Amino acid sequence: MTQTTQDTNVVEALAARVSGPVLSSAEDGYDAERTGLQLLGGHRPSAVVGAADVDDVRTAVAVAADHGLQVAVQASGHGVGVPLDGGVLISTRRLARVRVDPDRRTAWAEAGTPWAHVIAAAAEYGLAPLSGSAPGVGAVPYTLTGGVGLLARTHGYAADHVTRLDVVTADGRARRVSEREEPDLFWALRGGGGAFGVVTGMEIRLFPLERLYGGSLFFDVDGAPEILDAWREWTSTVPEELTSGLTKLVLPDVPGVPEPLRGRHVAQVAVAWAGRPDRGPAVVEPLRAAGPILGQTLGELPYARSGEVYAEPDHPHGFRSRNLLLDGLDPTATARLTEMTGPDLPFTAVVGVRHLGGALARRPEPSNAVGHRAAAYSLTVITANGGGEEDPGARELRDGAASLFSGRAVGRSLGFSFGPLGDGEVREAFAPEDFRRLSRIRGVYDPDEVVRSNHRIPPLV
Repeated sequence: MTQTTQDTNVVEALAARVSGPVLSSAEDGYDAERTGLQLLGGHRPSAVVGAADVDDVRTAVAVAADHGLQVAVQASGHGVGVPLDGGVLISTRRLARVRVDPDRRTAWAEAGTPWAHVIAAAAEYGLAPLSGSAPGVGAVPYTLTGGVGLLARTHGYAADHVTRLDVVTADGRARRVSEREEPDLFWALRGGGGAFGVVTGMEIRLFPLERLYGGSLFFDVDGAPEILDAWREWTSTVPEELTSGLTKLVLPDVPGVPEPLRGRHVAQVAVAWAGRPDRGPAVVEPLRAAGPILGQTLGELPYARSGEVYAEPDHPHGFRSRNLLLDGLDPTATARLTEMTGPDLPFTAVVGVRHLGGALARRPEPSNAVGHRAAAYSLTVITANGGGEEDPGARELRDGAASLFSGRAVGRSLGFSFGPLGDGEVREAFAPEDFRRLSRIRGVYDPDEVVRSNHRIPPLV
């Protein structure tokens, strides 16, 4: 059988059995359906299934397995790691319904639900999820890799507060997964990523929070080259109610960027204070002396507008990253990092550092697969372009920047790793014994690796 014939057979088998759209590469809408925010190295499947319900997901998995093909899943398309070439891509963007139970303080989110939908639904009851800095990111894939959100140091990883998952495994079965039902699978999915099946929905805890004090301070890096170290010192003094991150980049000189920031080398310190909003300014005040401030957005705001804290771009573009989890930040390394990632580069380089610790360091009950809870900081170096081919020097920069901190590295975060990782690199996200357990569980539920995840967990059978 030729590849073309097999592709045609797969498309026909899917089209006859699913209710959502099924698209081959020859059809209008294929590119729009397969493409997400990430434009570098996207999926090129033989067929895309725009799943309209759980039965569509089950059918797509079963048909792919029957034809000896792999399945990949895409919600928002932010974190495409290992792109699918051939096979079946399940687009979950139509599965975006949310149900909130205000009495139990929980929300049920379908597979393709962006955080923005969960945030809005919870806000009607004065509740908030453990969402991330970008409301457009899919809530489910974000949570499967851990999820370091705006309230992370106060409440922990998003994966720590999942109470139930609905999963279609490689055998085409729809399973209810919880602490009591399929407990090994429940442990693995919460932090281990999407290698164990296709999650079609999740139930998460919500927290009583209507308003927070948050936003960003924008420092002039040229006037404060040691800003990253000053931020590090400040983070050693703050309580768990404060979660913050520093993003260093050169902003473009274009309309849409506030005039004082255009074309400037800036350090954006984003903060989210989960305590009483009126106490937030005093906690942030010492940081203001760290250097010249070009602008700020700090203030009290409803959690429904929490995307304004980081105000990250949500337009499609091409990007890759290198991430390290660190036990600390050395001033010499941070100074050199600032020099390496300045305005003279021929491509965009973004340095993102998140302050960890607090509740992130505490293991939840029941436990999950999230690794390296003792890490103090997450360092991510991102290189970006508009799409197409990556600049030849981008990977060299990412690797060189990471090497500055190799002595403080304890592992890596899958949630901040954008682009393909080798098997050895994926292992670095977990304790060795946890990775062996993940491989055993993969061997039970998907020994033939039908499900193609962003981060491969090889099955141990």
